[in-house]
Amino acid sequence: MALFGTVRAPRELIFGHDQHKVVGRVARKLGERALVVTDERMEKDAQFLSMVALLEEAGIAVRVDSSTLADVPIDSAITSAENARPFAPDFVIGIGGGSCLDMAKCVAVLLSHGGRPQDYYGEYLVPGPVMPLMAIPTTAGTGSEVTPVAVLSDADRKLKVGISSPFIVPTISICDPGLTVSCPPGLTAIAGADALTHAIEAFTAIRRPPDPGLTQDRVFIGKNALSDQFALRAIALIWQGLETACRDGGNVEAREKVMLGATLAGLGFGVAGTAAAHAIQYPVGALTGTPHGAGVACLMPYVMAWNASAIRPELNEMATAMGLSSGNEVIGAVAALFARIGIPPTLRELGLAEDQLDWVAEQSCGIVRLVQNNPRPLTPAEMRTLVQAAHSGDLATLQ
Repeated sequence: MALFGTVRAPRELIFGHDQHKVVGRVARKLGERALVVTDERMEKDAQFLSMVALLEEAGIAVRVDSSTLADVPIDSAITSAENARPFAPDFVIGIGGGSCLDMAKCVAVLLSHGGRPQDYYGEYLVPGPVMPLMAIPTTAGTGSEVTPVAVLSDADRKLKVGISSPFIVPTISICDPGLTVSCPPGLTAIAGADALTHAIEAFTAIRRPPDPGLTQDRVFIGKNALSDQFALRAIALIWQGLETACRDGGNVEAREKVMLGATLAGLGFGVAGTAAAHAIQYPVGALTGTPHGAGVACLMPYVMAWNASAIRPELNEMATAMGLSSGNEVIGAVAALFARIGIPPTLRELGLAEDQLDWVAEQSCGIVRLVQNNPRPLTPAEMRTLVQAAHSGDLATLQ
């Protein structure tokens, strides 16, 4: 097999404890007027306030927008952009969890190109570069600090939707594990499980023929020689650190491993893409209102079991990265880890009613971009079988 791959990443990525303290010096490279996007909880955080002070000490005019809501309703992004226009920012900084970073990306698109978020749903529909973006994550999960995607929620569609474009990869990202120390165990678990799911789906995604133009026709091209390096290392790091980080939030080494793993997972799936677990979670999340990370992690062992016949080599490589003796142990080990850190093991426990399974399966099949990225095809009938198994907890029927 000929080696083929691509990377889409920030121009500058800074990782390490206390590195958030360089924010003022780094921001000066981007302009003199910063729109800082965060949420109400983060706005009162001492570390956040210290970063705002560092920006101002660097001579940067700052406007703080703390209106970010969970899952970024599209109307909130529109309002945020409208309110920011009189300030005329030179660049946007997202500080917080994944929703804050996605909100910052969407606002940058609207400030740069106008219109509504709906104009940019899908791949390659952002028409050109956006104003510079800086991303400073305070959770270790979504990887949005390095990815070409912003996920929003659309009330009319009753689903999450995505804007996918290399133009929204942040210009500069600062990943400081110290900013995650205050995350409570539940949030640490959900975010970290989300990151592990990103890494697994990137590493096991379909491998497409490397036709010239593939990288220009698709934002998410499937697994490749470069995304595999990021994804497999992410699996190893998150496997080593996640349970400890949940149990002992002050363990700096564990926090470092999980945050680096989440960022590497973002670099992996930001080009390879995700697959069926994410496709199913979109309608499940819309119906249950459960956190995205909990949903994709709940689904991951079932999707892996469905895909097992198509991903034997990847399972063996994952086993080595996880310190297991064979690929046959991987699915059970992932399910057991998620159970230990409090991820619900079935869709029933996520709150999905049995009479909603047909709708979930139908909607999941409609998310073609993700279903086509799955390594083993899924017909509508097979999707229904997979969803039923994830609801009842019958993992064995899929293997």
